[in-house]
Amino acid sequence: MKKTDQKILEEIIRVDHAGERGAIKIYEGQLLALNTIKEDKNLKRIIEEMKEHEKEHLEYFEKEIHKRNMKPTYMLPLWDLMGISLGFGTALLGKKAAMLCTASVEEVIENHYENQLSKIGDDEKDLKTKIEKFKGDEVNHKNTAYESGATKSGLYSIMDKIIRTGSKIAITISEKI
Repeated sequence: MKKTDQKILEEIIRVDHAGERGAIKIYEGQLLALNTIKEDKNLKRIIEEMKEHEKEHLEYFEKEIHKRNMKPTYMLPLWDLMGISLGFGTALLGKKAAMLCTASVEEVIENHYENQLSKIGDDEKDLKTKIEKFKGDEVNHKNTAYESGATKSGLYSIMDKIIRTGSKIAITISEKI
């Protein structure tokens, strides 16, 4: 029976908590732009739906942090600000940019969750089951984003690289502090 290393377990829960909160902040930023400056009822509906999934994910990781007496990343205030800004900015650029933001982040998260699943032992069945479910939700979000207009063609390829790189940096930092 494979047992999960305690340090790795703390990193997993800390970073997943930060990531789910970050996703909500991105969607909040997009909704702020869609409610004030840019009108797109269909895009708003899609984002609101994905945000609901992220809330379920965040609630799970918040409970885990409290149950296990862990500290969230110290970077939450900065990640909140950056998430709202990224969401707001991509929504202002239009539907393709907003959906690319989701697709880019979710591609990083899909790989991130897959990597985590290989590190979780048999002693953490509930955590492993939840991460598998959440990974499925994130893949659905990515697919929805592409079906809704996300593209990596032209200048969008640069935006994709920036968002993916930023997501990877946030993951690395959030695991550690």
